[in-house]
Amino acid sequence: MSIFVDSNTKVVYQGLTGSTGRYYGLLNRDYGTNVVAGTNPKKAGTDVDGIPVFASVADAVAETGADTSCIFIPAPGVKSAVMEAAEGGIKLIIVITEGVPAQDEAWFFNKLKRDHPDVRLLGPNCPGLISPGQANIGITAGHIAKAPVDGEISVGIVSRSGTLTYQALYELQQQNIGVTTCVGIGGDPVPGTSFIDCLEAFEADPQTSAVMMIGEIGGSAEEDAAEYIATHMSKPVAAYVAGQTAPAGKKMGHAGAIVSGGKGTAAAKMEALEAAGVKVGANPTECGELMVEIVKNL
Repeated sequence: MSIFVDSNTKVVYQGLTGSTGRYYGLLNRDYGTNVVAGTNPKKAGTDVDGIPVFASVADAVAETGADTSCIFIPAPGVKSAVMEAAEGGIKLIIVITEGVPAQDEAWFFNKLKRDHPDVRLLGPNCPGLISPGQANIGITAGHIAKAPVDGEISVGIVSRSGTLTYQALYELQQQNIGVTTCVGIGGDPVPGTSFIDCLEAFEADPQTSAVMMIGEIGGSAEEDAAEYIATHMSKPVAAYVAGQTAPAGKKMGHAGAIVSGGKGTAAAKMEALEAAGVKVGANPTECGELMVEIVKNL
């Protein structure tokens, strides 16, 4: 099985007619993702390499049955694009765009929770997610992910870091370990989907036997995840926390990756995870090696 998306997921791309949206929309379709529509009010009635373009998400949902949106809209338009998707009937909104103002993120995060509680938001500033062999939505390279094989142990991945998401996938592929779903939750201060959301879904997924978790400095998401793992997870977890040498007070890469007031350090996160029984690697490769050992012992 997988979490959040599978071969039946129908995706509309908001921004399909732009260069980046077109590139990844077609790449995702070539992977096997069911890309059913794009949106652009000025280009409604046209198509992008056979994918129909509609004036709005609501029109796309009505005509194609789309249930998922992938947003490649420039940052200033993301707020309205997210709400258009939710109000148009989409149940999973994936925002790839980086640089979305934190105020906008907080606004539509809370707006969705209040007015559209059945809608899941992933991102902003994330690589998307891939259920190998079924669907790839976003910017992850599909060829680095191994699909699950019936009768073999499969692993789920959740990561705040885009690049390390890809390394985690590749580390497992090199060891011939299949992945049920890999979720990049993004590194912004207000992510729509959290570590805990993904851990809960992986815990409930019968095909996922273990979880690899990639964290980074800043905030308390990893400590919160550690508490959840200690009290709710029966499946083993291996983890890596990026930013172990980051100086305090300096933003490192992601908008949310900053150590402030002595909080959010990699050391504190690693300590919390280890106390919860998580196998924590000193680097991404070691994290992959720890997962190999976990799989061997299952």
